[in-house]
Amino acid sequence: MLTIENLNQFYGESHTLWDLNLHVEEGKCTVLMGRNGVGKTTLLSCIMGLLPIKSGSAQFMGQSLFDHSAEKRASMGIGYVPQGRQIFPAMTVEENLQIGLSARQDKLKKIPDYIYELFPVLKEMINRRGGDLSGGQQQQLAIGRALVVDPKLLILDEPTEGIQPNVVQEIGDIICKLNRETGLTVLLVEQKLPFARKVADNFCIMERGKNVATGDISELSEELIKEYLTV
Repeated sequence: MLTIENLNQFYGESHTLWDLNLHVEEGKCTVLMGRNGVGKTTLLSCIMGLLPIKSGSAQFMGQSLFDHSAEKRASMGIGYVPQGRQIFPAMTVEENLQIGLSARQDKLKKIPDYIYELFPVLKEMINRRGGDLSGGQQQQLAIGRALVVDPKLLILDEPTEGIQPNVVQEIGDIICKLNRETGLTVLLVEQKLPFARKVADNFCIMERGKNVATGDISELSEELIKEYLTV
């Protein structure tokens, strides 16, 4: 579904991504792993058009992704949940969700019912301001907003960061449900190994801006964990 080849990116004079390759298989959940500062969020920002690239290519469902603006990439069918959630704190839950409607290809004007079925708390707090929600509730709102786009690919950047354990469990269950029951393709950055093993089919490990190991999640060995993930 998403294939990135020989991607290079710079921050000023600093070379951050080095000839990076990544393949996200349709209908699968791929987890992007690595220690802090290796380029995981930078890669997602490049995919979403939030950072410029120096060279390389990306194909999404047969289309060249880098030929399109960040706004267009959402309407192509990519839902994005950024690190830190980035909801609009002064807007209500409903207003935050409605933002995703503008990117839908079918021009639907109503928030789909299944969003509230996945996240009942959002229905309960529909008129509450986003900034008044707990961290876990804000994360559910951010995921709900990305799903309103009706994505074919859902990208999540550390969805469990700073979230209480019971909500982490709920988010993991929802990712599994979306991926395995509806066939939604998922790419996520995740540091928690138990969570990654629960939700992912495939893994990709980054180190110093490069892809150093990929495979089925069952192949994520203790040797790889010790070499590239242990702090």
